Amino acid sequence: MAKFDILEDLEWRGAINQETDAEGLRDYLKDHDDLALYCGTDPTGDSLHIGHLIPFMILKRFQMAGYHPVILIGGGTGAIGDPSGRKTERVLQTAEQVKKNEEKLTAQMKKLFGTENFEIVNNADWLGKLNLIDFLRDYGKFFQINNMLNKDVVASRLENGISFTEFTYQILQAIDFFHLNKDHGVQLQIGGSDQWGNITAGIDLIHKLEGQDRKAFGLTIPLMLKADGTKFGKSAGGAVWLDPEKTSPYEFYQFWLNQDDRDVIKYLKYFTFLSREEIEDLAEKVEKEPWKREAQRRLAEEVTKFVHGQEGLDEAQFITQALFKGNVKDLTVDQIEQGFKNAPSVEATRDAKNIVEFLVETKIEPSKRQAREDVSNGAIYVNGERQKDTDFIVEPDSAFDGKFVIIRKGKKKYTLVRIKR
Repeated sequence: MAKFDILEDLEWRGAINQETDAEGLRDYLKDHDDLALYCGTDPTGDSLHIGHLIPFMILKRFQMAGYHPVILIGGGTGAIGDPSGRKTERVLQTAEQVKKNEEKLTAQMKKLFGTENFEIVNNADWLGKLNLIDFLRDYGKFFQINNMLNKDVVASRLENGISFTEFTYQILQAIDFFHLNKDHGVQLQIGGSDQWGNITAGIDLIHKLEGQDRKAFGLTIPLMLKADGTKFGKSAGGAVWLDPEKTSPYEFYQFWLNQDDRDVIKYLKYFTFLSREEIEDLAEKVEKEPWKREAQRRLAEEVTKFVHGQEGLDEAQFITQALFKGNVKDLTVDQIEQGFKNAPSVEATRDAKNIVEFLVETKIEPSKRQAREDVSNGAIYVNGERQKDTDFIVEPDSAFDGKFVIIRKGKKKYTLVRIKR
């Protein structure tokens, strides 16, 4: 049986932007099963978002193909701040905040990569031991200022200014690759397209310290753009986080479910582990039956399950079906918080009220006349039940622990009424 060609698969998925030595990496993979590769992330926040997920999906593919992924949490570099992709200087975080972020990111990575054939390292373990003299003597002398200035990440900042701290970031990341190559047998670094300069700096350092024959490769992933030309990874509410406390599994599922037909196949290639045959079949369905949105549904299922597990996917689908079918009475308080996070909401007292008065006081209806008409016509649902009686009494304490009343007007227009305590 022929060995799985991971690089050919990545090319088909459109996941390779630049390679430092494409032919050399292919030759190495033909003859070796022991490739170790790494991707790093700085603990500048307490959660990754889906934009961060892109290079780690590539790392996961290598893991599934039998290679050894190493995740680098930048406890050292995170205290400095990567200037890549920024127009201004980062605000330095406290050591305590960096530590908390490290713990959160480590937990997320363990969830995504499991425990087999995988390790997490922290560059604070070696960068933290460097003193200034050693840094300058052992590493600084190998970096030419003119070359550093020509790196895109630095050149783009020269007009507005860049501190010496951020200027030296590329040296620190180069030391990371050198350390992992020498002490952990890591031959390949993966990163976003904005990391090219940092990756090549690391390879140059390895070759200067270990010799030109030392195996060290770099691979970057294309910048992910949506069909409309905007950057991928944001929703109307901001970043889409992997942390369920920041972006609930339902919101996460809905983000993928609502992708444009023009983007969905690209995202299936990037973010799922479906086979080429399955994805090509879904591409055909997008062409012939776009209204069924089968590709979007499959995308939402696969990515939500990968990030939040089967339990998270089940909950997201349960809330989705409840809202679609109007069975909101089956939802828990927590599920209501998820499903109605972006829905219109108003407040009301916990006093029992006639339905007409309730609708007018919460401004769901503009007048009593309109309220009576909509109730009589069967257009108003209270907590999932259609109410056609204008004498019906709304009792806020009767459902959802007395915290909410859910009003639906027509087929899909929901309003969440939050009951004042």
